Amino acid sequence: MEARARALEVLCIVDPATKAEAARQLFAELQTGSALDTAAQLSAPAGLPGRPTRPQLVPTLQVPKRSPFTTDGRAALLHAIAHIEFNAINLALDACWRFAGMPAAYYRDWLQVAAEEALHFTLLREHLQTLGFDYGDFDAHDGLWSMAERTAGDVLARMALVPRTLEARGLDATPPLQAKLARAGDTRSVEILDIILRDEIGHVEIGNRWYRQLCRERGLDPVAIYPGLVAQYQAPRLRPPFNLSARGAAGFSEEELAYLQAELS
Repeated sequence: MEARARALEVLCIVDPATKAEAARQLFAELQTGSALDTAAQLSAPAGLPGRPTRPQLVPTLQVPKRSPFTTDGRAALLHAIAHIEFNAINLALDACWRFAGMPAAYYRDWLQVAAEEALHFTLLREHLQTLGFDYGDFDAHDGLWSMAERTAGDVLARMALVPRTLEARGLDATPPLQAKLARAGDTRSVEILDIILRDEIGHVEIGNRWYRQLCRERGLDPVAIYPGLVAQYQAPRLRPPFNLSARGAAGFSEEELAYLQAELS
């Protein structure tokens, strides 16, 4: 099956483990020469994305804060991160199938992201299971997929507000979280977050790169239009502290980093 149509098929898979394995297999097949139709106009079936009945999805403010200093608290925290990574698989697959007419490299990039997010989810779930819990045992929120739905009509908005806004928040949040987990004695979580941070820098860079290319093609200033996109699509406001070194490695410009420091710090 053609890669973008297969991405939509994988997006519809309900079982998380099956979805994660299929996402990794899809990228492996693309690397060995599976067909890719960049122009195909695909239609969304009802019920996207495929996901299990648990975790129960609740409003963001109803998800309790989690402390890493008890087993239950640490499990809830790892579950929250695993939920982000499961959603990130869906977001990457959606970016691939939904937006026709992009260069082939765009689709290869997002299928690579889907495969890496699948690895992240699998590592977190396996570690969660060692604590006596599994994915679905705690409530979660739907903020990431909600932004995917709001930006479904414009690939430029999707690139601006999912990888380089929502996912970039993970670059800021990960080092402090690692410090807490280290104090709690959970070295395996710290190791997994090292892998996630390394890969997420690359994912945000992909978003930055395609956002800027789309802005060039449309004759838009990527810095000037960003606040309007945030307002139009109701993206969350960025809050410090910012991981400026990771954001720089992920392709944010000096102008953007200066804005973060001057206006939002």
